[in-house]
Amino acid sequence: MIGNQARLRTGQSLIALSAVGVLFALAAKWAGLDFIGTMPDAMHTHMANADADGAAGARPKTVVTPISCEKLPNVPGKSITTVIVAFPPNGFTPRHRHPGSVSAFVLKGTLRSQLEGGPAGTYGPGQTWFEPPGTVHLFAENASATKPAELLATFIADDGCGALTIPD
Repeated sequence: MIGNQARLRTGQSLIALSAVGVLFALAAKWAGLDFIGTMPDAMHTHMANADADGAAGARPKTVVTPISCEKLPNVPGKSITTVIVAFPPNGFTPRHRHPGSVSAFVLKGTLRSQLEGGPAGTYGPGQTWFEPPGTVHLFAENASATKPAELLATFIADDGCGALTIPD
């Protein structure tokens, strides 16, 4: 159980990670989640339809599923929030930023991502990237037009478990 808010199904394994001095559980393989707690409505989000250069054709949305949000007892005023971001085939997230630090861990598939001022990168299962607070995330997309992809994102942000994505 992660933060008394999600129950793991059979076959799910965990990897312990450290973030800002706090260990947390990472769902490296998962078969699905059953929520036994409630999350604020603001956390149940979908990224807007868009395509990489704003052309007429819309691409599939990503789906963000909250897993947990817990106050950090050793960092007053901050919380750690974990979400799964599912990218359908050809899925895309447009330019945005986040109010806190973000660590992304690819669970399955292949994703392309680019932060402002850096090159686009391609990431597969087990690979990560980090986004400092307020950094412009130019895009993230599923590199496959036929297979889904997923990542686990962990945010360290102000307490309140509010909106984690700010359109830019």
